Amino acid sequence: MNLPRLHGPDRFAAMRSHVLAMLAVLVGGAASASADDAKPDDATPADKPSGDGIARGTDKGTIGVGIVIGEPVGVCAKLYLADDQAIQGAVGSAFIGGGLQVHADYVWHPYILQKRDSFVLATYLGPGVRVIQYSEGRDASYVALGLRAVGGLLFDFDNPLDAFIEVAGVFEYGFADGKGAGLALNAGAGVRYYF
Repeated sequence: MNLPRLHGPDRFAAMRSHVLAMLAVLVGGAASASADDAKPDDATPADKPSGDGIARGTDKGTIGVGIVIGEPVGVCAKLYLADDQAIQGAVGSAFIGGGLQVHADYVWHPYILQKRDSFVLATYLGPGVRVIQYSEGRDASYVALGLRAVGGLLFDFDNPLDAFIEVAGVFEYGFADGKGAGLALNAGAGVRYYF
């Protein structure tokens, strides 16, 4: 969501409820999928990963493609460079800002919060860039370029899927009269399939 571009409290309340609903679905799905696989002796919170990162399955590919819902709504992808480093991005419709958004991030997975037989819950964070084309009516639009700082939670399942939820702060510059520099906020959740 792009805070400086919001108009009225109804749009903010709607976006907040969508993000909370996505979080509830992702966390609820992960919890129900792993309820039978939980082992009390291996559930140590906030373990710092050793040299093997998030310990992705050996049969899981390094390139994941899927969908993201939030800001933007569209297609997302992730390429693992190592078990704890990746490049991720998305392209889609910016329904709050209006227009088209493209972003890419370089992320690290510094902490493992849970390690179960069916999934690994890890954090991620990193820098990125964003280009967005704002549409302000039929004849008015402009482009903004921004730097992102992203953080999120990754549910890396023991199958070809992962799910994520993330928030990113954006410092951007709008290339239009009267726009200039500003701050924005992106939030989203998604699922990817790995090849």
